[in-house]
Amino acid sequence: MKLKSVTLHQVSIPLVTPFETSFMRETEKDCYLVEAKFDTPKGEITGWGESVAMIAPLYSSEYVASGIDVTKRWLAPILFDVDDLTAETVSWHLRHVIGHPMAKSALEMAVIEAQLKLNDQSFKSYLGGVVDSVPSGVSVGIQDSVEETVRVIGDYLEEGYARIKLKIKPGKDIAPIAAVRKAFGDDFGFQVDANAAYTLVDASHLRRLDEYGLLLIEQPLGEADIRQHGELAKLMETPMCLDESIDSAEAAADAISMGAAAVINIKPGRVGGFIEAKKIHDLCAAHGVAVWHGGMVETGLGRAANAALASLPGFTLPGDISGSNRFFKEDISEEIVMYDGKVDVPTGVGFGVSIDPAKLEKFRTDSVEILQQS
Repeated sequence: MKLKSVTLHQVSIPLVTPFETSFMRETEKDCYLVEAKFDTPKGEITGWGESVAMIAPLYSSEYVASGIDVTKRWLAPILFDVDDLTAETVSWHLRHVIGHPMAKSALEMAVIEAQLKLNDQSFKSYLGGVVDSVPSGVSVGIQDSVEETVRVIGDYLEEGYARIKLKIKPGKDIAPIAAVRKAFGDDFGFQVDANAAYTLVDASHLRRLDEYGLLLIEQPLGEADIRQHGELAKLMETPMCLDESIDSAEAAADAISMGAAAVINIKPGRVGGFIEAKKIHDLCAAHGVAVWHGGMVETGLGRAANAALASLPGFTLPGDISGSNRFFKEDISEEIVMYDGKVDVPTGVGFGVSIDPAKLEKFRTDSVEILQQS
């Protein structure tokens, strides 16, 4: 395949309710989509990708504008010069550009879909997925009150979600967790995510979470604190899960060797793409470490691709692959539907969903076209 053009569509899609974490509060999904056109033996084929970078550099150093800039100035020009581009070689071609894994992942995703279309193959088949549906968990943001937390989680339990994840931060942790357990008991999967809001000094406070039978605590400490996570894991009964700290298979190997991660949250955008994400899955499976698929409030495009990755056998815990209506009244592709606590893995060619041109036009705030220079 030969890359001929790349168009970056910046979109802003309203959320049904605000989503608050320890570091920001979102009311819209601001991201960009990659539309890449390729010359192939079957003629022109279009592949789509989605960047999971946020509007501000608060989850990671990347943000929407930086992703657009580095793609325009550096990443796309490199790929334009490749005569036979494949999904498996994207990261190698881009290796000299330091960082920017989310921008690289979005481009790789577009190459993957074009390659799947060229070969009339589904993403699940390409990856080697083994199940037709995956358990669907839901991520619940920090609420204004304990009472509101209980109400919101109760609604999601009634909808049938297989697992609840609650965002926490200092001052909004023990009380809402205790209230949820008191209201709904211990017979549902419940985990918490701190998004690096604590330090090792807080160990005695975090140990109080052991009373509530949580599936895991996700990324309580800073992303560079792999050793400290290993120390905290020795002090807590609640399994330690890493998110932001795991930006590559090498980082996953380090965390496992240090005893810092009993569980790893895999997000393709965070690690540079789905190819690297599968490497982490395989590594964890070989070491007996559980993995689950995290979410970044993706549109239906990213959500469909995530479901395919989560169909691999090592994903033994429910991931953040909720239905589209968890976040959006209107999605930009076909709706991803949660039913009976699960989501079906798309089986169509490519990612199994398509971008709705009318919805793209409705939610697009800007676009940048990048052409191969003659």
